[in-house]
Amino acid sequence: MPTPIKMPALSPTMEEGTLARWLVKEGDTVSAGDVMAEIETDKATMEFEAVDEGTIAKIEVAEGTEGVKVGTVIAMLAGEGEDASAAASAPAPAPTPTSTSTPTPPPAQPEPVEGQQATIAKGASTSSARADLGGKGDRVIASPLAKRIAEQKGIDLAGLTGSGPNGRIVKADVENAQPGSVAAGTAPSEGRAAPAPTAATPAALPDFGIPHTDEKLGNVRKVIARRLTEAKQTIPHIYLTVDVQLDKLLKLRGELNAALEAQGVKLSVNDLLIKALAKALLQVPKCNVSYGGDVLRTFSRADISVAVAAPSGLITPIIVDAGSKSVSAIAAEMKALAGKAREGKLQPHEYQGGTASLSNLGMYGIKQFDAVINPPQAMILAVGAGEKRPYVVDDSLQIATVMSATGSFDHRAIDGADGAELMQVFKALVEAPLGLVA
Repeated sequence: MPTPIKMPALSPTMEEGTLARWLVKEGDTVSAGDVMAEIETDKATMEFEAVDEGTIAKIEVAEGTEGVKVGTVIAMLAGEGEDASAAASAPAPAPTPTSTSTPTPPPAQPEPVEGQQATIAKGASTSSARADLGGKGDRVIASPLAKRIAEQKGIDLAGLTGSGPNGRIVKADVENAQPGSVAAGTAPSEGRAAPAPTAATPAALPDFGIPHTDEKLGNVRKVIARRLTEAKQTIPHIYLTVDVQLDKLLKLRGELNAALEAQGVKLSVNDLLIKALAKALLQVPKCNVSYGGDVLRTFSRADISVAVAAPSGLITPIIVDAGSKSVSAIAAEMKALAGKAREGKLQPHEYQGGTASLSNLGMYGIKQFDAVINPPQAMILAVGAGEKRPYVVDDSLQIATVMSATGSFDHRAIDGADGAELMQVFKALVEAPLGLVA
């Protein structure tokens, strides 16, 4: 009897996904480990591999289909000696829960109305999860790679003609286009009627006659929107800010970079701040926690989630056990993770988890900001720019390089005094940075 191939749960919280692209066709023979499809989850575009060998007898779900529930049969696989043509004509079996080889997600729930709480996946990732307006049915059919390249080059996919199967836009179509390309005769969607609001969607945006364009949100941006709403609605944030003198840290960084130059390692200020936050959490374990209703979980190591701006939105790759790693190891690992994040190639274990987060907008000249906690974590550190300021040093007013750092704490799990102690320890580590390399 042919074996059904079901929509997998590619992350513990995945309930549905987009079948972005089939890499096989009916009649193809596959072996265990062969990549059969690309699936857009709420976090990334991931490859789906065959777990058995056989012949693709029938493809039940066409590529480009959105909202495919986990457990839905997407294809049929005929084994050795089985009639593939008979399997192709047979009706698909009803969806069943996923096998024990993958985590079983909670039962699918109706999409929440804006403002309603929803349990959603952590973080966000690859730009290939973005969808564009235009084309048939107001959706451009394009490969994830083509979408990513188009976003990077500033190309409107609605203006391109695809050369792939069924008019699908592929990499070559985007690379041959010019930035800013638009379809002939197309214009901003002034006056475009928005879909009627339903229980699953927020009310349509009003049209005031202002020229505009609309872009359909992909899975990643939807997750970011819902997750931030959930965090601000359900977590009582408390914010604590300290000013930190950076001069000694900058001097140490220069000396370390000179010593590590032969090894091809270059430390950033952010690498040292990751180490400082991790050590501070280990010294103040009351802040290295997670709130679980009637349970408070305290972690014995500090895994730091570091905010990275990817083309499709924010994602937080994790430096595991940052407190025990050397700053050179943190620098090398962070460079690799940030590169994978921007390319949409992070694996789930590289962005799921973490005990606390660090977000640094100093490179944009931002002096100070308050970050939103990334649940189920209970704190995030927001770091601003280091700048020359009047500062009291040894009881005299001098010019020093000073940075403002703000901790956002979940007040259900962390008392103000404990949060203040963490900020005090962090400040002391940065201002006496030899402790970071001891």
